Amino acid sequence: MRLSKNFSLAEFTKSQTAERKGIDNTPGDDHIESMELLCQEVLEPIRYHFEKPIMINSGYRSIALCEAIGSNANSQHAKGEAADIEIPGVDNLELAKHIQDNLDFDQLILECYNGEPSSGWVHVSFKDIENRKDVLTYDRTNGYRKGLIA
Repeated sequence: MRLSKNFSLAEFTKSQTAERKGIDNTPGDDHIESMELLCQEVLEPIRYHFEKPIMINSGYRSIALCEAIGSNANSQHAKGEAADIEIPGVDNLELAKHIQDNLDFDQLILECYNGEPSSGWVHVSFKDIENRKDVLTYDRTNGYRKGLIA
């Protein structure tokens, strides 16, 4: 099933942890609608701008999968509203800045970035109403901090 021109449901739901542990990671219709919105409003415009495929490291996660990886049921991943992404050949800080400056989003987190172009990943989420445009940086030493800190 296609969520948009360049994104499939299969790439949003793939999970090695789910496969290893036998966890059902099948989204419901409301989750699929949220993923379609995320693709249309955020991911497709990113793909168009950079003219390169986007790697989805983590998209939809069922509540059971969230709990298995140490996340929780309130995660935007469990609602189909979030994806952790990278673009091969594009610095993750550059990707995060582009999203911050050009797109509507609920939350943007530059995660585990250490200054090396291929380090970390970008978490981005989108809701159908009242996006907060919350921008954070996360690393294992300092935790979460406001803004894009490289």
